[in-house]
Order: sequence, then C-alpha cells, then structure tokens
Amino acid sequence: MNYVIDKELLELCKGLSNLWKQKYLLLEEDAENVIKNNITDSKVIENILDNLLDICEDEETLLLFRKVCRYYYTINPMATVDYINFYRKMYEM
Repeated sequence: MNYVIDKELLELCKGLSNLWKQKYLLLEEDAENVIKNNITDSKVIENILDNLLDICEDEETLLLFRKVCRYYYTINPMATVDYINFYRKMYEM
C-alpha cells in the first residue's frame, strides 16, 4: 500500500514541477517583454512579481525575480523593497 501511495505522490510532484516550469517560462517571457519595451505599468510588473513569488524556490526563478526587482526599483523603489521583504519572509527563514 505505501508503495502505491509513494508512487502516486511522486507522480503528483513531477506534475507540479512541470507546471511550475511552464509558469516560469511564461513569466520569463513577460518579464523580458516588460524590460525590453520599458513598460512602467505597476500593475503589469507587480503581477509578474506576485507570480514569481509563488514559484520562487529555485535559483533560476530567484534570478528572474531579482532582475525584475532591479528594473522595477527605477520605477517604484518603495514597492520593490516590499517585494524583496515578501521574498525574505516567504523563503529565507
């Protein structure tokens, strides 16, 4: 019985990992578009940061989060600091 549960849990984790990777790729594309086109709409940028915070458990995603934060800092420093603090509360315990 435990073997079946462990196998199902492993498959579920693999599926979740694949979803996170797909989400990362979409967010990466959005972030690059924002930076490339010098988009300053706070709602657009904060949506990207919010979504990155949801999946920011690996180095690749953290690097993208930092990149967007560096960009956003020139637009809204106070909000950027808030996002950095959110990250610290969520991931740096």
